[in-house]
Amino acid sequence: MNAFAGQRVCVAGLGVSGPPVARTLARLGARVTVVDGRDDDERRRLAAELESLGVAVALGDRPAQGGALLAEVAPGGIDLVVTSPGWRPDAPLLAAVGAAGIPVIGDVEFAWRLRPALPGGGRQDWLAVTGTNGKTTTVRMLACMLTAAGYRAIAVGNVGTSVVDAVTAASPSPVLAVELSSFQLHWSTTVAPFAAVVLNLAGHHLDWHGDIESYAADKGRIYAPGTIAVCNADDARTRQLAAAAAAPARIVAFRRDAPGPGELGVAGGFLVDRAFGDGVRLAAVDDVRPAAPHNVADALAAAALARAYGAAPDAVRAGLRAFRPDPHRISLIARVGGVDYVDDSKATNPHAAAASLAAYPSVVWIAGGLFKGADSDVDDLVGVAAPRLRGVVLLGVDRAKIRHALARHAPDVPVVEAAGTDTGVMDRVVAEAARLAGPGDTVLLAPAAQSFDIFRDYPARGDAFAAAVAGLAGTDLAGTE
Repeated sequence: MNAFAGQRVCVAGLGVSGPPVARTLARLGARVTVVDGRDDDERRRLAAELESLGVAVALGDRPAQGGALLAEVAPGGIDLVVTSPGWRPDAPLLAAVGAAGIPVIGDVEFAWRLRPALPGGGRQDWLAVTGTNGKTTTVRMLACMLTAAGYRAIAVGNVGTSVVDAVTAASPSPVLAVELSSFQLHWSTTVAPFAAVVLNLAGHHLDWHGDIESYAADKGRIYAPGTIAVCNADDARTRQLAAAAAAPARIVAFRRDAPGPGELGVAGGFLVDRAFGDGVRLAAVDDVRPAAPHNVADALAAAALARAYGAAPDAVRAGLRAFRPDPHRISLIARVGGVDYVDDSKATNPHAAAASLAAYPSVVWIAGGLFKGADSDVDDLVGVAAPRLRGVVLLGVDRAKIRHALARHAPDVPVVEAAGTDTGVMDRVVAEAARLAGPGDTVLLAPAAQSFDIFRDYPARGDAFAAAVAGLAGTDLAGTE
């Protein structure tokens, strides 16, 4: 008998995490009801699949509005709610069940409770990564390092495999590299990774969390009692979270300059470990591709987690050499007329854009989109980046916020605005950027904002940029110059 057999469980949301949770609960013998405020073709397809497994599904606004209406589709009552990360705590259903004393957990907490026992004893270990930016890159670097060290490990979370599917696999990995969002951590109560890192902290998702203090507090949940707490010595907020952690196994810091005792850092062109080794060289900075400052920081964080778990120095280097960056993350698209065109569409907030801009000395910056509570950092972003800017092309509904900051901090930098909310606007944006750029410059798409005002998502925005650059080059990007 398992803890969920016979339980009456409501799964809130049929997005990415909801279906694996509902399928697993049905397999465990729970009585499952799924609600989702949307009623579209994809939701109806998923509903049909789940109903064939005995899961009750209610789509549309009404059943998701609160406990009273939920009772119409779950008349026997509810013992537990497992919510998707995107559902805010003040969503009517979650507020209603919370007021009624019904526990609410997230998909990550659910997965943690299902961690498998291993043949040699013990249970599956998690090495966990959170932060405002760099989570996916760090998790994938970490998985490569662990694999190079001989561990059977996979990257899970927002990298293709759900955490629930990973813990319930027929032959589960003994160790997972887990990407955790602030949303997922908010709904987690017992998750206790073997080692964990908060990469960095800046204002993000404040429309969901309310303020940066609440956002930081949810990120800090990753430092559970007994966890090796890895923090960023160059980021005051992550240091504070680690210092405030309740009974961590130890605290380890990483920094982008020479490491002190108990730290990892960079010295003499190498990643150096003084936490799990006596100044041992782990890899060359050039083994990080691309070796932009924020990528080096991500590599140090991944190395700290891998070393905490027992990976040898040569495994760190082999893992970095095996790692291939995902698309739309500071990716060189083409060089046309001596100008580099770089796609960092994943830079969806000011903190990420600042890191991207810092990697290039002379930039024509393509920026703008939809801010979601993170625009308070725009002024600082522009103030720091101003000396690097050769020109700026703005797009998106909230572009005026960047324009105002440029007027204050970079009044002599030419600024072009590309109005319009059709996806074809990117052709005009790239054409204007090419006009502003000269040999040796980098045209950098680092929007500092979400894409949803114009594009489906940040990959669609990056794809539009690449297509526009291809049109500019008059080629398929093979061998452009």
